[in-house]
Amino acid sequence: MSFPPDLKYTKDHEWVKIVEGNIALVGITEFAQSELGDIVYVDINSVGNDLSADEVFGTVEAVKTVSDLFLPVAAKIVEVNGELENEPELVNTDPYGKGWMAKIEVANIGDLGGLLDADAYKSLVS
Repeated sequence: MSFPPDLKYTKDHEWVKIVEGNIALVGITEFAQSELGDIVYVDINSVGNDLSADEVFGTVEAVKTVSDLFLPVAAKIVEVNGELENEPELVNTDPYGKGWMAKIEVANIGDLGGLLDADAYKSLVS
């Protein structure tokens, strides 16, 4: 199982990666997708919304369950990964790459400091 060091993680198994300025990508971790099983649908209908940290921004549906997606930090949802509409399995095959779920505009970059680094997340799930 991989734990990319350039990401920040939540105890709810989401990851966040700054891509430029205060713009970041959000997804679920390799651990989370392995626990959920085969992803069949990703539902994020919060584009344009300003949400608080830990607020639900969508759901991910696997063969056996539906799970809420929690925003790691306060942010505005600016884009959803359109590839997941036809290929939700990208979350299983490439959770840290093509399987990203939402692009966000982080309200306060300093809030990322409250998230877990790769080593802390690895300890959490080990």
